[in-house]
Amino acid sequence: MSHLDEARFTAAIAPCSACGGQAYAIETYLDRYHACMLGDANDDGKWAHDGEKFIDGITRIACAGCGRVAYASDDCPRCHAPGAAPAIRTAASRLTPPKRCPRCGGTECGVLGLTPAAVTSTPGQPPRPRPVALLGEPGFHVVAIGCDDCDWAIAAEGCPLCGAPGPLRPRP
Repeated sequence: MSHLDEARFTAAIAPCSACGGQAYAIETYLDRYHACMLGDANDDGKWAHDGEKFIDGITRIACAGCGRVAYASDDCPRCHAPGAAPAIRTAASRLTPPKRCPRCGGTECGVLGLTPAAVTSTPGQPPRPRPVALLGEPGFHVVAIGCDDCDWAIAAEGCPLCGAPGPLRPRP
């Protein structure tokens, strides 16, 4: 589980103790899927997370009105490596999609990655994340790649975000 569980998340987005505001700016890492051809993304991708994974990747929550920080952690949101989050935001992925499948030569693959996302949380509205980085940009970290034509697949070794060695904690 993340440093932030559902109960702590709910407490963090309660009305702001400084200004009473109910909107929060949230920084998180979320699962995003990209279809690729010849190693390049075909589109901007689509979200591939659920509510628990949304909370699991949060690194910062701040009041959108006054800026009061309700929660912040510089630890890696995936493996909890201390102080790893700042470097993760600007680092390139250690795993990149191939131009062609190394097994069958196919040109299309699916890529699952963790991307930084910005979310404004307001009461009664579902969160609508905006990706801060897309496949190939600093901050987007590939977790796994799979060929669309055969069963070849590869996953990032260690933590897909910071590269820390395993064992990784289980994800929700």
